[in-house]
Amino acid sequence: MSYQALYRVWRPQRFDEIVGQQVITQTLKNALITDQTSHAYLFTGPRGTGKTSAAKIFAKAINCRHLKDGEPCNECATCKAITQGRLNDVIEIDAASNNGVEEIRDIRDKAKYAPTEADYKVYIIDEVHMLSTGAFNALLKTLEEPPANVVFILATTEPQKIPLTIISRTQRFDFRRISIKDSYDRMAYILQQKQITFDKKALLTIAKAAEGGMRDALSILDQTLSFGDNEITLKNALQVTGSVGHDLLNTYVKDVSDQKVTSALNTLEKVLAEGKDANRFIEDLINFCRNLLLYQQDPSLIVDQELGDVDEQFKSFAATLNAERIYQMIDHLNDTQQQMRFTTHPDVYMEVLTIKLAEPTKVAKSETNLQTVTAGADQAPVAATEGELGQLKDQVKELTNQVKKLEGQSQTTSKPAGQNKTVRSNTSKRKQGVKPNLTKIYPVLANATKQNLVQLKEIWPDLIAMLDVTQRALMHVAQPVAASESGAVIAFDYAFLYEKAADDGDLRQLLSEDIDKLVGHDLKIAYVDAEQWPEIRKSYIQQHKDDLQSNESESDETNDEETSKSETASQTEQDPVVTQAETLFGSETVEVKDD
Repeated sequence: MSYQALYRVWRPQRFDEIVGQQVITQTLKNALITDQTSHAYLFTGPRGTGKTSAAKIFAKAINCRHLKDGEPCNECATCKAITQGRLNDVIEIDAASNNGVEEIRDIRDKAKYAPTEADYKVYIIDEVHMLSTGAFNALLKTLEEPPANVVFILATTEPQKIPLTIISRTQRFDFRRISIKDSYDRMAYILQQKQITFDKKALLTIAKAAEGGMRDALSILDQTLSFGDNEITLKNALQVTGSVGHDLLNTYVKDVSDQKVTSALNTLEKVLAEGKDANRFIEDLINFCRNLLLYQQDPSLIVDQELGDVDEQFKSFAATLNAERIYQMIDHLNDTQQQMRFTTHPDVYMEVLTIKLAEPTKVAKSETNLQTVTAGADQAPVAATEGELGQLKDQVKELTNQVKKLEGQSQTTSKPAGQNKTVRSNTSKRKQGVKPNLTKIYPVLANATKQNLVQLKEIWPDLIAMLDVTQRALMHVAQPVAASESGAVIAFDYAFLYEKAADDGDLRQLLSEDIDKLVGHDLKIAYVDAEQWPEIRKSYIQQHKDDLQSNESESDETNDEETSKSETASQTEQDPVVTQAETLFGSETVEVKDD
């Protein structure tokens, strides 16, 4: 007989042999023991987790006349016929190639006939999500009112594509990914039965590369056996899976964490020179960072998952790298992984990624530093030394002095005409770059009330606290100045920070979503420079003076019926524009001046 793959030879023939699905197998055995089986089952889960194997074992168990503790005997004629795939009453169908209405109608018509040899006729429909809409409709009535002695077992990796009307007529069992330990134990058992020596770390590498699929693990193990001439070593496992060894991985992470760009690039060159897959390398790095985060929270969790394979270098990384740094590394790794999906030059992306990981502080350094200082140490804790903070404060102070100096030069008349003209030109250009979006501001002012503004100011500290460190630093110098039921105007103390916020669409969206969480509805956010806000407010009131007076008159007529004459007289004497301005922005912020 020709050679058979390991996953075929060692396919489970009993419920107890299915790896990592104890809850499901125990439930099915209990149902068989108590004779409480259903007419339809739905097995869902990732590939290679035992769905089809469990379906075949269930088909044997429900037809086995020598059932013991819910397990088939595998010795009777019926069990052997099902194992060999020659029993006519157990029909296995691939829905990927038989997904039409006619195939399902044929099943429906034949299901009416009684089984010929076994007690139950069992239909196993694999990849059932591939059926067409018409085929699902044809299957629906049969599932709802099935003939006697007929059992349907549907298996799929994508349950979200199955109509809810089908799912509601079945008992659903979700197969989970198989843990590294369970995969390791199963492979070790198989190799021991074959009397093949193996390296523990090699099996651990294969179990990680399988990503929760037992069939994938056995396929990789089979390939490693062929590559190493029936010898399982760590070197062979790394070659077959394309994974990177602990030494190179530790060296690379140490280089980027120490910000040694040249060393990190040299290590990357060694990794690629060994023929390692770039995508696999990124997966290994993401998994490494994930383990670091979990180890910082619960060391025993990683020790158990890695079967005790945690070296001293890993523990050192967990102690020295803070969570924010690890989050940043994972973000860069995820971004590069997405970009590499359609490229034919992964080495270029890997080199750029290495530079990003090794030089995190040089990316937008001036912006990050300025935001860090503005946020303050008490509200935005950042891992920086006192010397760095002092240097950044000096830079901010110097920039502030330069701005004041330029503003003073633009106002003085003692300078030559040509110089004043240049300064005014520069100032004009700077102001032109901070043009407010009146189309967003005016609709807010049209419906703004003091009550909405007070409500927004009350939740403002909580809203700022929900942002990350960088965004919190930016919004620390901003505050709401007007608000309505559907929008808000936020004023920034510094023009250059206003410009930065105006270009950050993600920040505006995040603010709206966070406001929705706090008050129950989102607000459309509009930004404005604090220096320009009084002029914008005055311009709006003057442009809409007639409307404001009309609204105030209508309000006065209503109040005449409900208030005393003295109060009505007092309201009539007051300027309606002033009254409406106080309603919009609050009396404490409105100052009345006679022309």
